[in-house]
Amino acid sequence: MSNNPGYKRIGGWLLAPMAYLIVTLLSVVLMLFLFSMALFVPESREYLITNSQAFTLQWYFSVVTTLAMGLFTVAVLWQFCKRARALPKMYIIWLLCTVLLAVKAFAFSPVTDDLAVRNLLLPLLAAAVFVPYFKRSLRVKETFTE
Repeated sequence: MSNNPGYKRIGGWLLAPMAYLIVTLLSVVLMLFLFSMALFVPESREYLITNSQAFTLQWYFSVVTTLAMGLFTVAVLWQFCKRARALPKMYIIWLLCTVLLAVKAFAFSPVTDDLAVRNLLLPLLAAAVFVPYFKRSLRVKETFTE
């Protein structure tokens, strides 16, 4: 019997970061659905076309940012399922991107500070927990070897 448990599949505490990826992907899909509804409803489409150019540019920037984050989330999730060796670094970068997007929403969105802090709390907490775990965990080093 060897001392190395030989992690060959994703399990244990690695299910939490994977669940966070899936939940984020679902929220991105929901946001893209809401953005597409704005294009298909005649009143909101007319509002986008006739409103100030600054608002329209912000809206398109939000759509592009959401789409980019969705594609990056799919790529990280794909690497996660393949147990790719590069996944720990990609996941840490992905976590930092979520924190940056939350800071962007905190700084530039016209929402109350309470709502912005609540939206900033989850990405900060996830980064604070998962970055050290991905950097130091033996399970991560043994699982992502492909």
